[in-house]
Amino acid sequence: MSEVVAKIQRVSRASLAHAETLTREWLPQGSRQGNEWVARNVARGDRTSGSFGVSLVNGKWNDFADRNAHGGDLVSLYSYLHGCRQVDAAMAIDRRLALGVFSWGAAPATSQPAVNEAAEAAYRQRLEAHAAERNLARKEAAARARSVWAAAKPAGSTHPYLMSRGIPAFGLRQCQRGWLLVPLYANGELVNLQWIMPNGKKRFLKGGQVQGAHAPLGEPIAGGRMFVCEGWATGATLHRLTGDPVACAMHAGNLRAVAETMRGALNGSLDLVIAGDDDRQTTGNPGRQAANDAALAVGAMVLYPKWPEGCPDDLTDFNDLYRWHRARLETGQAGDGHE
Repeated sequence: MSEVVAKIQRVSRASLAHAETLTREWLPQGSRQGNEWVARNVARGDRTSGSFGVSLVNGKWNDFADRNAHGGDLVSLYSYLHGCRQVDAAMAIDRRLALGVFSWGAAPATSQPAVNEAAEAAYRQRLEAHAAERNLARKEAAARARSVWAAAKPAGSTHPYLMSRGIPAFGLRQCQRGWLLVPLYANGELVNLQWIMPNGKKRFLKGGQVQGAHAPLGEPIAGGRMFVCEGWATGATLHRLTGDPVACAMHAGNLRAVAETMRGALNGSLDLVIAGDDDRQTTGNPGRQAANDAALAVGAMVLYPKWPEGCPDDLTDFNDLYRWHRARLETGQAGDGHE
């Protein structure tokens, strides 16, 4: 390993102790959400935040709307945002934090080992503390999910959200407040719940596992077909129209992880189809990008809604298309050859 690469890595580790300070400076129009800084991708000219996030624990960053925008540390993030070499990024961070990793004539060379050892120790402690906190939060959320699920009653077919989406409850439950409960499983265990309010707003249990977990619809059969999609309403639409089982990943960034889990199920015999969202009005179309990446990763087919002529541009998924067709049938507008 060259001396320059070693110095870049030392800066990378040391910068994690100042992750939030740096990301606030580099991405001032963002905000902290848990252990992540979510912001607009200024390098891509985003108008709103949402798909671009930076981990404040390990420095990894990713933009789901751009397959080429991702990295493993804060040095690569600075390099991406400022369009410079990694060594220049590391030197800039070193100067900003006064780490003394590179020679600036201000800190003696003999001070570097102490700085590096302290930074590496802090880095390990941060990772260990974060892992312990995350594991505890997941256990507490899973316990709460089991308790809430057991106390809930079967969801009614007249629930406002289900009626607005034109789909059955398919085993969902609802709490006394009238919120729907979508169960998420990982390794066969209930680990989280998604709450869906009558107005369609959604949230998960705080601290609960989402990545790698999924909401199932139907039972997979060895050698049979299975869909993997984003949202539960999309999955319920596919299940209702085809009868095939569906694994709902709940968001685009989880499609690949769920697809990989399903690829290993039933001795790898499932015929997987990634049913992607088509975010036509979003720069980079993150729905298509995530679906394509998941399909390539597991060797699956990929399927998108086929938009007929005259279909509104703001529709993005299979449930949107299904409801649009239903509305046309109910108003007698079908039969133009595009159904």
